[in-house]
Amino acid sequence: MTVRLLPCGRHAVLVEVADVLGYQAALAQAPLLGVEELVPAARTLLVRFDPAVTSVDRLGDLLRRVSPVDSQVASAAEVVIPVVYDGEDLAEVASEAGLSAAEVVARHTAGSYVSAFCGFAPGFAYLSGLDTRLHVSRRSSPRTRIPVGSVAIAGEYSAVYPSASPGGWQLLGRTEIPVWDVERDPPNLLPPGTRVRFREVS
Repeated sequence: MTVRLLPCGRHAVLVEVADVLGYQAALAQAPLLGVEELVPAARTLLVRFDPAVTSVDRLGDLLRRVSPVDSQVASAAEVVIPVVYDGEDLAEVASEAGLSAAEVVARHTAGSYVSAFCGFAPGFAYLSGLDTRLHVSRRSSPRTRIPVGSVAIAGEYSAVYPSASPGGWQLLGRTEIPVWDVERDPPNLLPPGTRVRFREVS
């Protein structure tokens, strides 16, 4: 496994690694001394540490020895999200994928997803594990407002919009489950590493 380390100031190291979730899961299982926070992205993991406890060089030596583990086995949490599949882009997605609308729904609900990382907006989780037949492009013209709870796909990811916002993802349906709620502790329903399944409801 190839790991590239890039120092980020005195308090963090950016790890470039192919299996970000597996690498993060390994660090969660066997925490390294001085590490305070792990922040995953699509292809990188930011490792924040206490410079009073460890150093970039010392931590770097340890990080190079880490081997990814199965992130789905490492995470016991699973969230099932009920979805009404009546999205505005369902027919367009079906056409691009060469499937019927029913087949798109069947493939989307059959997937086993993992929250790979969060970004764009608080609680917006990029869910990996989307069926390759559903890897469709974003809309050529983004919408100015996508309703909260919209279930969408773009590229290799699926997502649930945590709040009403602009966006260019393809809309498959909607859910009533709030994935971001400031009154909940923690507010994020789908933090990185969470396993997710979608279930069709009428």
